[in-house]
Amino acid sequence: MRPIRRVSHTHKFYHNGDHRFEHWYVDNQVYFITSRTRHGVLAFKEETARSIFWDRFNFYTKEYGFVPWVTTLIGNHYHTLGYLKTGRNLGQMMRKLHGSVAKLVNDALPGRLVPFWREGGGRDYFDGCIRSEKQCRLAYRYTLTQSVRHRICRDWKQYADTKVSIELERGVKRALELKAFLVGVPYARYERKKKDVRH
Repeated sequence: MRPIRRVSHTHKFYHNGDHRFEHWYVDNQVYFITSRTRHGVLAFKEETARSIFWDRFNFYTKEYGFVPWVTTLIGNHYHTLGYLKTGRNLGQMMRKLHGSVAKLVNDALPGRLVPFWREGGGRDYFDGCIRSEKQCRLAYRYTLTQSVRHRICRDWKQYADTKVSIELERGVKRALELKAFLVGVPYARYERKKKDVRH
């Protein structure tokens, strides 16, 4: 199994029965990443703010070697699915992406949103290591159809802020060749719940 570096804002593994929130840094990994603005504020409602997000997203994903397959930006959140060769780059990439987007969008907004992303407990963003081909397909479809799910349009192809960089079949094939799914590693929070149910 590939080494997993776990980063958290607390040393306690459990709080009120729930597993702590963690970021996982894993090499050669397909990731699902998502984040929302503070309190769900529609900070990306205007074209100026959306343009800032895409400019910074493209810049920092390229700088840190994250290869997006599909990404969607909605008014107050985004989802992306992609491949990262060097796991330790994830934290730096997200810190700089979120920091620059927050500053530039706040400069463009009539009122400042501070903090811009943070929900509490260090939850600036969620990163999930994709475990299987099935999960990858589900995450891809989920990200692709966000505009439809939110009733913005009837066909994702009509929504300008859904960007497809790599088609699903091509991405899955390459991920399988690289063994870029974290096979056999359970989700701690689900395992804890199963254990509680058995007892």
